[in-house]
Amino acid sequence: MSSTRILILGVLLNGPMNGYGVRRKLEAMNADVWATIAYGSIYHGLGKMADEGLLEIVEGGKGGKGVYAITEAGREEFHRLLLKAWHEVKPIIDPFQVALTFMDKLEKQQLLSALHGRMAQLRMGVETMGHIVDLKRHHDAPDHIRENLLLTRAMLQAQLDWLENALPRVEADELP
Repeated sequence: MSSTRILILGVLLNGPMNGYGVRRKLEAMNADVWATIAYGSIYHGLGKMADEGLLEIVEGGKGGKGVYAITEAGREEFHRLLLKAWHEVKPIIDPFQVALTFMDKLEKQQLLSALHGRMAQLRMGVETMGHIVDLKRHHDAPDHIRENLLLTRAMLQAQLDWLENALPRVEADELP
């Protein structure tokens, strides 16, 4: 299932728009922070979904340059994918877990340096997400958008909490 597909179809539920309009809506939702979306893939996705009959071009040309509207088949596909996303629990794929698997291949100082560096990045991420949530609150973003950002912040915080507990074990030679 493609997150990009759900995002594009979901945005177009609000009415017809061109690729740039779709991108702007997704940027306003900070979709790049919590979804794996490459903004360049929007135009390809629009064209592909138009070819599949999920969208129709209501004005202009092909290749993302036209104005797209969601079709009834597109609405059905959106709801099918949305319900699938709600009911399907998938593992979160994080390259950090791959690195963690081989932490024993690093010298202790390298590992400690990596842990400290990652912790600093995560602290910054948690703080930044807090600021974004506050900005969204002041700009009257819908509650469900703020909740999504809060979930992202909580996931960053969970990893930071784990690292803060792991660090003393690495320092004490209990890990790896």
